This record gives sequence, structure tokens and C-alpha cells, in this order.
Amino acid sequence: MTYKIGIVGLGVMGHNLALNMELNGFPVAGYDLDAAKTKAFLKGPGAGKNIIGVDSPAALMAALEKPRRILMMVPAGAPVDSAIAHLKPHLEPGDILMDGGNSFFLDTERRNKALEAEGFNYIGTGVSGGEEGALWGPAIMPGGQRQAWEATAPIFRAIAAKAEDGQPCVEYIGPRGAGHYLKMVHNGIEYGDMQLIAEIYDILHRGLGLSARELHAIFAEWNQGELKSYLIEITADIFEKMDDETGHPLVDLILDEAQQKGTGKWASQNALDVGAPIPTINAAVESRILSGLKAQRATASRVIRGPRPEYK
Repeated sequence: MTYKIGIVGLGVMGHNLALNMELNGFPVAGYDLDAAKTKAFLKGPGAGKNIIGVDSPAALMAALEKPRRILMMVPAGAPVDSAIAHLKPHLEPGDILMDGGNSFFLDTERRNKALEAEGFNYIGTGVSGGEEGALWGPAIMPGGQRQAWEATAPIFRAIAAKAEDGQPCVEYIGPRGAGHYLKMVHNGIEYGDMQLIAEIYDILHRGLGLSARELHAIFAEWNQGELKSYLIEITADIFEKMDDETGHPLVDLILDEAQQKGTGKWASQNALDVGAPIPTINAAVESRILSGLKAQRATASRVIRGPRPEYK
């Protein structure tokens, strides 16, 4: 039997995408440098499904239908280049490599051009929706050679989330790094949305003294109107979560420190390069940086006294 697609990297995102593809009728061959991770997946979530695990790039190529479609789900940056170098000696002209991580779009441009010169196709695709989306339907943003998109489109359309009109949340974005560029912009917008929510929470909670229960009611009501969105919905849900150990609202116990993977920062940098004003995203990126400086903020707060966080 030949398998329709290979997935390299069987972490949570990789194995959830594999399950999604198998559920939609596409047999999957999985490969991970960590053999224990492959075995755990096949004995766990992948057990009894039309999914196999392989132990080498050569075995992966032998299992796949031609032209081979291989989705890499590895961390952005050097790990992607390492994965390409690991797989490339076993590829044949016309095969399709795909990067489903949050890669910088100029890295994707470089990889696409280099692989195309050797006769291979390369798709850089943004995948949005997190772990649950990967399993039940993500938004997908592929960019690369059009013929590569056409060869992978049936799989992507089948596994993508569906809009209210039933259309799959995937479309060919354009050549080379276009897909990862769109994912960068998408993430930047999400940075802005989350910062707006955080600032509204701060004003209502610390300024007006509203409780988590009251905040839940407000956000739940907002989610019934023009503000309806996934982020508003999960924010309302968060306010209802209670800590098992203390019995207090979980949101009151979470450390006020957030990190970032880089896509928001890249959006700000690129906006400056092209002269596009994106003040909301820029402010959100700066707030993420400030948030990550928890130790410095704690030290500064003992030296510099700011205004009391209350509204009169």
C-alpha cells in the first residue's frame, strides 16, 4: 500500500494533523527523529488507524505515493534547514516538501528558490488553530509552486476548518513565501486582538474592581454581538475557571508574563520596511516584550511608584 502523505515531526501538532488526514481518508506515513515518539503515537492516538511509522527517510520515501507529499512539522529556523538536509538526498524531481511551522517568510523564499533549482517543489504553509485546530480543522495558508498546491489541495481542503457557508478555510496564497507572509500578518493581527483584550481586562478588573464572575458575564454578552469571535469566547470561558487548590479564579493566579515566537515582531519589522502603519500590532509587540521582562519589572516597581490602579 502507498500512503498519500508523509509527516515529519510527530509532536502534538504533527500527530494531530496526521489523525485529521487519516480521518478524512488519506493514509499517513509518520517519521520522527525520536523513534520513541513515533512508537508512542502508534500505540496511542494512532493505534488501529491507517497510519504507519517509519524509521528513516528512505523508508518514508518508499511508503509514499509519487509525487511524494511530505509535511514537516518542526520548529522554525535551523530545525527546518536541518530537516530539509536530512530528507533531500532521498527526494526525486517533482516531490513536494511542505513546512507547516511558523517560519519567517524570507527563509521560505530562500528555501523555495534553492529547492526549485534542484527540481523539487516547496510549500511554506501557515497553519492556524493550535492543537485542537490541527485535529478538527485548521485554517491553512499555502504558498509555493502552483502545481505543488494543486497536488496537495485535495488533502488541505478536506482537513481544513469549514466556514459558515461550508467553504474550506484554505486557499492558494501565492508563490514562494506568500503563505508564511500571510501567517505572519495573521499572527500580528492576533497579537493586537489579544493585547486589546488584556488591556480591557486590566481596566475592568484593576480599575473598576470587577470580579471574574462579572467579567465572564460581560465577555459572554459581547460574544453574542458584533464582537463575537473565538478569542472573546475563550476569554469569557477563562473567567469561569477555578483553581482546584485554592478555589480562587484561575485568572487571578496566572503569572503576568507572556513570551513570543517572533511572528508579531516580524510583522512590525516588515511594516516599517514597507512603510505600513500598524500601531495596534506595534503596541502589542512592545507589550509582549515588556511582559517578558518580569524580573526587571518587579525590581523597578520597588523603586518607582506609579499611580494607584483604580478609577474614581
